[in-house]
Order: sequence, then structure tokens, then C-alpha cells
Amino acid sequence: MTITCIIPAYNEEKTIGNILDVVKEVEIIDEIIVVSDGSIDKTVDVALSKGVKVVDLKENRGKGGAMKAGLEESEGEIILFLDADLIGLTPYHIKNLIEPVKSGRVPMSLGVFTNGRKTTDLAQKFAPYLSGQRAIKRELLNSMSDLEVSRFGVELALTRLVEKENINIEIVPLPDMSHVMKEEKLGFVKGFMARLKMYWEIVNYLFKNPS
Repeated sequence: MTITCIIPAYNEEKTIGNILDVVKEVEIIDEIIVVSDGSIDKTVDVALSKGVKVVDLKENRGKGGAMKAGLEESEGEIILFLDADLIGLTPYHIKNLIEPVKSGRVPMSLGVFTNGRKTTDLAQKFAPYLSGQRAIKRELLNSMSDLEVSRFGVELALTRLVEKENINIEIVPLPDMSHVMKEEKLGFVKGFMARLKMYWEIVNYLFKNPS
């Protein structure tokens, strides 16, 4: 089965290059797409310098919108989604995330940080289904009608889909991995406000889509 890696990115010039270097080491990945979600830094330039396909959205469409834009430009039968601000990513993590779907055991796998940073580990312990690291069969994504409108609630929307359809997923530990927190990227005040906005989009999705 062909595999596409899609990486939504918003102003991630400091981390996207390292992520792409790791992804390019994984020989089973056939296509790599970075979706710049209205970035105003050098995210696009860094991604292009790595020789991967880049979708440059001129306006910010939210994470769900960026994922949909990448999906529309992709060809893979399995879609691997990775965040652009990961710390400690290795080919081992990527292969382990893909394997449950590639082998046919499940249509979706979900990566969860372990033994990384206490703050990110704790968040994923309490809310693992909000993880942005997933491998998914394309046919499952094609059945989603609200991928773009869910914005930062997209991970929750994906989880709701598998619950609704009674689909099994496999949780894959990602040891020694974490990500750069918003407060570290933007400063405490701007980062905290960005985090509140993210949580609001998740709550808003829940409110509009009660189980």
C-alpha cells in the first residue's frame, strides 16, 4: 500500500526541517506533503529546501483545513499525519505508527507520547485521542464530511468517527517524544491565548456534535 505523510504547519520554521529529515529516512513513505497554513515565517522555504511537496495556503484555515488541503493533494492509500513541532521523532516511531494500518490489523493508529516531557506526557495521558500523530486508511478519511470545519477539533472528529462506526484503533506508544509547547513558541501570554483558542475550538466541536 502506498503511504503519504502530511504535515500541517503554521510558522514552524525552527522545527519543520528536522521533522522532514527524519521522515525522509523512512523508506516505506512514498510521498511527503507539508501544508503551510498561512505561515508568515520561512516554513515554506525550509520545506521546499528539503525537496518535498508544499501546499502553501495564503490564509489560515485551521488544522482541519490544512489536513484536508494536504489530503486533496495526496495519492497515498495510507495517510500519516504528523505535527510540525515534534521533539525526539525517529524513523522507529514512524514505522511503529504505520505498521498496525499497513498490516491490516486496524484502519487507524494513534501515537501517544511516553517518557518525554512531563507536561506533554500528562496531557496525552488524560486526553490521548487529541494526539496529532496518526496513520489512517484513506477510505476512512474520505468518509469524513467535517474534516475542515472541525479546525483544532479535528482529532476529536476523527475519534468520534471511529466510535460511530465501531471501528477498532490501535494506540502506539511514542517513547522519548514530545512537542514544543505554544508558550515556548510564542511567549507565555500569546502562547496561553493560542492554547485557549485551541481548547475553545475543541469545546465548540463537542457542543455542535454531541455524542
